[in-house]
Amino acid sequence: MALHFERSEFDERLQKVLADMKDRKLDAMLLFAPESHFWLTGYDTFGFCFFQCLILKKDGSYVLFTRAPDLRQAHHTSIIEDIRIWVDRGEGSPIGQLKDLLFDLDLLGSQLGVEYDTHGLSGRNSRLLDEALRSFAELQDASDLIPRRRVVKSPAEIAYVRKAAELADEAYRAGEAEIRAGADEGRILAAMQGAVLAGGGDYPGNEFIIGSGMDALLCRYKSGRRQLGAKDQLTLEFAGVYRHYHVALMRTVLTGEATPRHIELHEAATAALAAVEEVMRPGNTFGDVFDAHAGEMDRRNLMPHRLNACGYSLGARFAPSWMDWPMFYRGNKVGIEPNMVLFAHMILMDSETNTAMTLGCTYLTSEAEPRPLSELSRDLVVR
Repeated sequence: MALHFERSEFDERLQKVLADMKDRKLDAMLLFAPESHFWLTGYDTFGFCFFQCLILKKDGSYVLFTRAPDLRQAHHTSIIEDIRIWVDRGEGSPIGQLKDLLFDLDLLGSQLGVEYDTHGLSGRNSRLLDEALRSFAELQDASDLIPRRRVVKSPAEIAYVRKAAELADEAYRAGEAEIRAGADEGRILAAMQGAVLAGGGDYPGNEFIIGSGMDALLCRYKSGRRQLGAKDQLTLEFAGVYRHYHVALMRTVLTGEATPRHIELHEAATAALAAVEEVMRPGNTFGDVFDAHAGEMDRRNLMPHRLNACGYSLGARFAPSWMDWPMFYRGNKVGIEPNMVLFAHMILMDSETNTAMTLGCTYLTSEAEPRPLSELSRDLVVR
């Protein structure tokens, strides 16, 4: 079996979830999030792009309901022993087959927690699920139950996070070596992703973000490449990934020379990140972290150029996004705890002067100050 954790670790996680289920008076959970499957059982697949459900009963037993191509995947990567296969049938959905399985598991009239807030359950299937189970069981939205447990990392998880951090730094160094006037974005991207894979890492939950010139002001990946000019700007957001655990970084690198606006925005981003570090500790909230970032930038009259969020938790995530719960935004009352892995990104995009500047780092929280997981310098790089 291709398990990445000891069985005792899975058992400990299960007991925590069962305690939470008892508190919410749930007889079973219908788990659709691939992150929940991986964290609870080791199950590792992109088969969630189809319909699949991990049923967890209050007695601690699991049943995986999936398609035939994932039967061996589940046997090989997880501790799940009871695997049931649903069959594609014309225009029909698998929801009816799931309902039959829930009946066989004696869950008629039960209290079922459902993971609705996940890419593993489409909107259409969510509506079909609610309709099919309307008179079968009482459904509760329990989307938050496992994410609240996953956000604090175990020592075994932290070991994988540290390896991911090493790969993130290696990815940046490989990419920086390619950055120069006339360089092709594709070669930079290939060097970065290649460093992660060559180091034993995984594909990221979403594409690396790369953009130069005007595209440096974008915060998302898009198709299309260009060559860097003699005086250019390049924004990179990327992650080292190991056993699906992500450590993200963000940088804007210049070619030729830095403009006064680049220097001004880099100073602001550096100051804002330092302000974030002062409050990213127990006793404060995710909202407090955002306020520290916004306060520093707004003091410099940069409110029109910043974003309304400045980072998020990281962990073992699957496509289409490596962003995990919760995020740094105004008023978020979730508290900072030790052993969280948190990515803070200071993003300034000045569309008036077409100037981009970013600076991002991932931290491991502690009882006191957070610990940066990257060894990279935060100085403004001009190639």
